[in-house]
Amino acid sequence: MTRVLVPSGALGLGYDADALERGLAARPDIIAIDGGSTDSGPSYLGRGVSKYSRASTKVEWRGLIEARARAGVPLVIGTAGTCGAGTAVDWLVEITREILTDLGQEATVAVLKSDQPGARVASALAEGRVTPLHPAPDISEALLAECSNIVALAGAEQIAAAIETGADIIIAGRTTDTAIIAALPLMRGDHAGAAWHGAKVGECGALCATNPQSGVILVEFDSESFTVTPLADGANATPHTVYAHMLYENSDPFILYEPGGHLDVTGADYAALDERRVRVTGSEWVPSPAYTVKLEGARRAGFQSVLLTLLRDRRYVENAEAWCADIVAKCRAKAQERLGLTEADYDLELRIIGRNATLGALENRTNGAVELGVMGLVTAKTPDMVDEIAKMLNPYLLHHPLTRDEEQPTFAFPFSPAEVERGEIYEFCLNHVMELRDPMEAFELTTLSLPHG
Repeated sequence: MTRVLVPSGALGLGYDADALERGLAARPDIIAIDGGSTDSGPSYLGRGVSKYSRASTKVEWRGLIEARARAGVPLVIGTAGTCGAGTAVDWLVEITREILTDLGQEATVAVLKSDQPGARVASALAEGRVTPLHPAPDISEALLAECSNIVALAGAEQIAAAIETGADIIIAGRTTDTAIIAALPLMRGDHAGAAWHGAKVGECGALCATNPQSGVILVEFDSESFTVTPLADGANATPHTVYAHMLYENSDPFILYEPGGHLDVTGADYAALDERRVRVTGSEWVPSPAYTVKLEGARRAGFQSVLLTLLRDRRYVENAEAWCADIVAKCRAKAQERLGLTEADYDLELRIIGRNATLGALENRTNGAVELGVMGLVTAKTPDMVDEIAKMLNPYLLHHPLTRDEEQPTFAFPFSPAEVERGEIYEFCLNHVMELRDPMEAFELTTLSLPHG
């Protein structure tokens, strides 16, 4: 049997200290926590930085390092620094050094990096080893050269290699959320289908429980099953909360693709052992003929400024779409006339906050809002171009009337200046898989003795 203690869905979100103590009392074989994801968009990967507070990360990571030392088991984190890029991994390594120095402890740290040089991916592309995931477009060597960061999602094999170093702490770059949980059960010969399914259920901590914000869970693996036990007060696993997690960030509730194969839970059986625990049998792991890893890449997409105005006059609230469309048309014409731009040189968009800002034309609900926000997004190739267009947009958002003959209205800017510079922005440009001849060929694994120097 292998026991994996999962403190939280991600480092930086917090965890229940009492529940963590219960987990340590259960004598886990490893402590595993995720470090991030792509949930908050491409900027973090593009810049190679964490979205989470350094102070929060340090406090929580210190608690887990102390817990690891008391338990005498490895501590592993995947997708370190939110995005898993090398600079974010280095950021967490430095935090680890500081913590160990403060605690007066020494530890062996395995560092697994997932960064992919553009030349490596370009070579694989030329050899036909890079395939788009629908509906991703085909890519080129030129596009790869534009990426500020490319990472490959490590699987259980790469995490296993890090564990085999005997390190006390493993800090991994971009990984699949499940790999850090599945690796040790697989290494110890537990049921492969159960290892991957239990890892999927446990990837976000107590999100698979009735108190999803409570964090800490224990996942136990054996030769035919896995068992989920939430450890916080008031947190229980039920068959419903456990099987529902296959729908989380997954388009198919029965199939989950991972490096080296896929998980099939079509025949899985979910049984409540008591009011808190659920045992799952019947999951199946299906190896694939080729070993592939998913690629993520981000590139610079220009510069951007944001403006926000508030509409409260009933007539403007009711006619907000027409008002926005007229402003966009007039401001576009002015930008193209006065700056000599074409539509390909910039982007201008107004989103109505409170009506359809999320789904746009796909929105199928209506409401009788008293107040609406209108957010202007100006994106262009240079900061100066963005500034010029944003300042052309400004007076429209403050005073533009619905019709030419009516009195000039005044709307509300919530701040001054109205133009908020976001600086350089990024976009995802890779959603592909790359075939590897060997699971470690695209990953770098080193060990450090910390603290030192």
